[in-house]
Amino acid sequence: MLTKPSLRSFIFLSTLYTFTVIWGAICLLVFFLPYRMRFALATCWNRCAIWLAKNICGIHYQIVGYENLPDEPVILLSKHQSAWETIFFLYAMPKPLVFVLKKELLRIPFFGWTLALLRMIPIDRSHGTSAFRKVIEQGKQRLAEGLWIMIFPEGTRTAVGEKIKYRNSGTRLAIETKTKVVPVALNSGECWPRHTILKKPGLITVSIGNPISPEGKSPDDMMSEAEAWIESEMRRISPHAYPNAGQT
Repeated sequence: MLTKPSLRSFIFLSTLYTFTVIWGAICLLVFFLPYRMRFALATCWNRCAIWLAKNICGIHYQIVGYENLPDEPVILLSKHQSAWETIFFLYAMPKPLVFVLKKELLRIPFFGWTLALLRMIPIDRSHGTSAFRKVIEQGKQRLAEGLWIMIFPEGTRTAVGEKIKYRNSGTRLAIETKTKVVPVALNSGECWPRHTILKKPGLITVSIGNPISPEGKSPDDMMSEAEAWIESEMRRISPHAYPNAGQT
């Protein structure tokens, strides 16, 4: 027997999948439009998905520190707990955004095909050094075009209250391009857990930190500064997930 949260999750996903096919087909039909028009059209799907999550599943959100976003190309370094933020960031940021993502995502029918129209930076992680060279090469191009880049430094979704090693590819790109990074903490996994279709009502907090300049820093120094802020902020917005925080 379906519980109330599972029934809402089923209705949400059924509605979203249907809309994805319809909207994906529309986006594919207008592939010839200029990039920024394609981006604006495609991200209507993202806006609708977040609206459905709010009105069907009761998943609300708040943004803290939005004023910290500069009016220049930046590299966003974000905590990654669920698919929610990959949907949310694309329409919520003030500038067009591209993700460094696994190339396999572009093969997902309609959803991935639409992503392929948006100048993402797909990589094959098994290629190691050559994959990073692609991030640097295409990252420079995207930043020069005025686009923002989103990188999840942990490389994958983490469970609520956990962290894994932060990789410095984002800060290496920042050093190479003399671009600031902006750290972002969020607790989306509390409402949109990984590895399950169940969605839980609640409030997601997206907290945006001050930009970090690459001047005079090494990639590791820059990443350590971003990591320290993100993990400290995680303990502020989700204190219940870190019961040992503050203990020595």
